[in-house]
Amino acid sequence: MKQIPKINKARRIVIKIGSALLVDGQNACIRQSWLQTVVKDIVNLRMQNCDVLVVSSGAIALARYAFNLNRHKLRLAEKQAAAAIGQIKLAQAWSENFLAHDITTAQILLTLEDTETRLHYLNARSALETLLKLGCIPIINENDTVATSEIRFGDNDRLAARVAEMVGADQLILLSDIDGLYTADPKSDTNAQHLPIIEEITPEIMAMGGKAPSGYSSGGMATKLAAGNIATTAGCAMAIAFGKLQHPLKALQDGARCSWFLPNNSTYSARKRWIAGGITTKGIVYVDHGAEKALHSGKSLLPVGIIKVEGYFQRGDLIKISNKEGLIIGSGVTAYDSSEINQIIGLQTGDINASLGWEGPDEVIHHDDMVLPLSN
Repeated sequence: MKQIPKINKARRIVIKIGSALLVDGQNACIRQSWLQTVVKDIVNLRMQNCDVLVVSSGAIALARYAFNLNRHKLRLAEKQAAAAIGQIKLAQAWSENFLAHDITTAQILLTLEDTETRLHYLNARSALETLLKLGCIPIINENDTVATSEIRFGDNDRLAARVAEMVGADQLILLSDIDGLYTADPKSDTNAQHLPIIEEITPEIMAMGGKAPSGYSSGGMATKLAAGNIATTAGCAMAIAFGKLQHPLKALQDGARCSWFLPNNSTYSARKRWIAGGITTKGIVYVDHGAEKALHSGKSLLPVGIIKVEGYFQRGDLIKISNKEGLIIGSGVTAYDSSEINQIIGLQTGDINASLGWEGPDEVIHHDDMVLPLSN
């Protein structure tokens, strides 16, 4: 079995904290005594030359309790308003607690588009890197005030994984109300076994995540495993650890039980890590068996191997690649929009220009713009 990571050995860590840990629902306030211990743990990590970024939920929870919006499921406009109100309280709580240790925090609000659009992604990464160089601790949350129900992360587990991939973190810590992954739900199955180390996130492991819980939390084990896929593909180890106790990060450092997901051995470039971590997709191209074999051998995707196009997308969009049976085998950045691909499906490269009426590239998706994680 491979060696379990140690957080005091990490160069850069992203820590995700959910609403249920941070917000006292009965009193509509931050759990200050608990937060103070988390901040002290983070300060200690920084003293060990570790960069730390925090992905913190809690804005909507703070506002809905304080304004008595917990009587029903929030409509989109109410959720956006609650986020605007609560985000100030959330940022203030983090700022005040870190200022007690002479550390400056910075608020970063990201949307799904900020991680899925390459230029936005690069700008966000540059801002985060600059803040770390200045000695600040970025406090990151989804920008729920402008996010729509159709275009949003919906949970901070995957946002945290995308941030970890973005900044090249070597560890992602998801503080939770459970001490890791079990073979089944331990609340309903007494035979459920705790898994201390997961070397690969297989379909069997994903099935252990079940469905996201009901209530105010938008996460659950399923979203944590999805986050694990993003993080480990980017070469980042991920831990799911119990967060309700005082000094949860120190407890983890001292050997508290958790589940570690080990990074895979991929040597993707920064661009390919961005492609592999994509959460949304504008469409799918389906390929025949010959093209599938060629892609797995390192070739680019040519029109001759495409059998069907699904969705509407434009050049430069991130799309999925599916085999003939409907199994997603990879993703990449398309050199053609969907209507153009429909014009050149099945054509040899020499016939592309005549069909389109202009000179286009030979490849629909170049190998350098493609990731095939299932080919490893």
